[in-house]
Amino acid sequence: MADGPSGVELKPDLTDDVALVTGATRGIGAEIAAKLTDLGATVYAGARDPDDVTATDQRAVRLDVTDDDEIEAAVDRIRREAGSLDVLVNNAGVFPRSGPLHEMDAADFDRTTAVNLRGPVMVTKHALPLLLDRTGSRVVTLSSGLGQFTEGQMGGDYPAYRLSKVGVGGLTAYLDGEYGDRGLVANAVSPGWVNTDMGGERAPRSPSTGSETPVWLSRFAPGSPAGHLWKDRERIPW
Repeated sequence: MADGPSGVELKPDLTDDVALVTGATRGIGAEIAAKLTDLGATVYAGARDPDDVTATDQRAVRLDVTDDDEIEAAVDRIRREAGSLDVLVNNAGVFPRSGPLHEMDAADFDRTTAVNLRGPVMVTKHALPLLLDRTGSRVVTLSSGLGQFTEGQMGGDYPAYRLSKVGVGGLTAYLDGEYGDRGLVANAVSPGWVNTDMGGERAPRSPSTGSETPVWLSRFAPGSPAGHLWKDRERIPW
């Protein structure tokens, strides 16, 4: 089924698919997990504390994306229970408020890159053997407009967050370049400024709205565009 820009074909449902969503306990991640479940997917909801996953139609899995042992254990559990993985949504993230680089606390940089960049890299690394078992598996990684760097948008505060999201773009382009010819469909998405604990109460978008394009990307059929950054179902510049 076609929906959106030329070349995009969507799976009508995800009945036969298995998905892993990191940071799935609240905000955008919880909405993504819920919508993938509604589309029929078997959803593993990643959480640092599995008791925080209250949805009874999802499978809570302990997953701190900064803990390599927990990442490996989560993927091993999916392998044992489901035997496959079709969708990985790298959603978990942090957003420390800080001024310009010369005022940044080094600890903020280390924590932010550990969660926002190293986390998706390591989760994807461990998930790849399962993802590559099926042609057309999708990796969707949450990025941000604050990480766009090709059109002069990098001035301002929050250097740790901005640079971590620039790295997410590099990860997405790498996944497409390295594994695209093996059928992997990897994309990044800017959900916009969303009213969550991270985005703050002034943000104009609801978590439901912020989740729409990540879920849309999770439905991409084999051969759909990959290696890009998207917002509101449109490709945007890095």
